[in-house]
Amino acid sequence: MAGTERKLRAVVAVPLSEEHCRLIEELEPRLEVVRDHSLVHPMRGPADWSGDPEHVRTPAEQAAFEELVDSADVLFGIPDVDPGALARTVAANPRLRWVMTTAAGGGGQIKAANLDAEALARVVFTTSAGVHGGPLAEFAVFSVLAGAKGLPRLLADQAAGTWSPRWEMRQLEELTVLVVGLGGIGAACARRFDALGARVWGTSRSGVPVDGVERLVPLDRLAEAVAEVDAMVVALPGTARTHHLVGSEVLRAVKPGMILASVGRGSVIDERELVAALDDGRVSFAALDVFEIEPLPASSPLWSHPRVLVSPHTAALDGKEEERVARRFAENASRLIDGQPLRAVVDTVEFY
Repeated sequence: MAGTERKLRAVVAVPLSEEHCRLIEELEPRLEVVRDHSLVHPMRGPADWSGDPEHVRTPAEQAAFEELVDSADVLFGIPDVDPGALARTVAANPRLRWVMTTAAGGGGQIKAANLDAEALARVVFTTSAGVHGGPLAEFAVFSVLAGAKGLPRLLADQAAGTWSPRWEMRQLEELTVLVVGLGGIGAACARRFDALGARVWGTSRSGVPVDGVERLVPLDRLAEAVAEVDAMVVALPGTARTHHLVGSEVLRAVKPGMILASVGRGSVIDERELVAALDDGRVSFAALDVFEIEPLPASSPLWSHPRVLVSPHTAALDGKEEERVARRFAENASRLIDGQPLRAVVDTVEFY
């Protein structure tokens, strides 16, 4: 590709500011970054990749959008973040070589498109996995500190106007924190907990050492490991293999009073079993940014549980997310053009 005059045609299939489109062009001038801001659903806030659902294209605009998307060699984003739209354009465009999802967990969207084996072999799919590691790691640290310092008790006493007798708080440097899943998010969590003086363990399928992790635990020995740790950070993707991995067996085995933080995918934790563990004190505090069903149903007992902090899948969001995703796209475009392996390629067997 580097020796030809024709640029790689990259179509922006989701809302992305002109500033960040230009950033991609500056970072990788061998790309032709094609966009029409009038055809994508406008963002309602930072990194709102699917855009305003109330924005509706006219039939002519929809046809123009599909024609634009179908002209791509590569796509920035799944069109409208819609698996059905992805399936349509993959079938319509034999030139399509690569699609980057704007979500770290975009593998689920690829799976939902129900692409055939030929399409999965022809098109490379990548995610933005890793670009959210810093913000999510900060939320994980905040969560464990909130549990260690007794945030629910402090808030309850303050609301009641109660000046309680002094009580002992747990110290982070005295805790062992188990990070379940040492991918981009988990590795970022491990580095921060290690820097703050905690002892860090982590689960690993590969067995490859990770900075800041004192002990690697095989995932199939998770139930044994939780009996020895003070806090657990769940940072796994949502796959068939990880569904309800943190369920009755694991939660029955935890060290009493364990703190739990969830920053991966909500399907990893069996919420019914978690509520039971919170009720009997096996888990002393849980801070959750992701849930089995989102938005979290009003009927969920997690909303009102006194030892639960609910975050509406917002811990990764910050003003720099769009820039980081744009930079990741430009970096992977350079790799594609130069014949190098891409980062964060979707496993099309387990779709993560």
